Amino acid sequence: MKDTTVDERVAAPDNTAVRTALWRALHVRVDPAPHVVEDEVGLRIADPGESWRERPDMDPRRTSGLRAAIAARARFIEDLIAEQADLGVTQYVVLGAGLDTFAQRKPEIASRLRIFEVDQPGPQAWKRRRLAELGYDIPEWLHLVPVDFEADEDWWERLAAAGFDPARPAVVVSTGVSMYLTEDATAATLRRIASLAPGSTLAMTFLLPVELVDEVDRPGLLASEAGAKASGTPFLSFYAPQDMLRLARETGFRDARHVSAAMHAERYFAGRSDGLRPSSGEDVLVATV
Repeated sequence: MKDTTVDERVAAPDNTAVRTALWRALHVRVDPAPHVVEDEVGLRIADPGESWRERPDMDPRRTSGLRAAIAARARFIEDLIAEQADLGVTQYVVLGAGLDTFAQRKPEIASRLRIFEVDQPGPQAWKRRRLAELGYDIPEWLHLVPVDFEADEDWWERLAAAGFDPARPAVVVSTGVSMYLTEDATAATLRRIASLAPGSTLAMTFLLPVELVDEVDRPGLLASEAGAKASGTPFLSFYAPQDMLRLARETGFRDARHVSAAMHAERYFAGRSDGLRPSSGEDVLVATV
């Protein structure tokens, strides 16, 4: 990785965003085709150095279920976006965008939308710089929306200032975020999104309580929880599926459904000869306005 100044190091994306991008690339590098999602753009943006495959969290055997889950999550979101674009939805909001690469990998779909990537100012400026270094333009339909959550900036106001129209339907996606928020904070976000135009859709991931996770996957979840706590970003919230569905309906969504890891496995991994399947522990809420 290139040398950086202290300020640039502080502005770099967090470890979770980088690890997620590397797992998507690892799926392409070590798992046989067909690949659930093909994303090595995130690897190039992250620029982790030539020895990235030697990291303990990149061990192909130990991480198979986790990288499969990350690949399935990315594919599910992409399929949802394509479906909604075909239905005429023209706005796509990514909350906590991290190293999301949909705009770079799927321009044939992305260019039909107005995409708003919401993230902290420092990591987003870092990503903007890396995209430029890699030769990726920022097209007029892609809006990078910096929001300083630590300073309590209102992401809703920043989104509107960037050109988002709350009176028109949108897809809003939040992956890998809800576990870091209190239930009250998540409920406030859901209420905001539920106030969007009819026809809008939310897809949000959430972590299951450990007792609802498959026994074989529990050590991985507990290790992730310990790592998050050690890094100063502890997991604050876990939800049983029925509790997340209840929260969505109480905050104003017309309809809500639960998409489990087992459903991802059936949809994207059935019939594979290598036995690759996503681990349990993170599910998806899909709610409509």
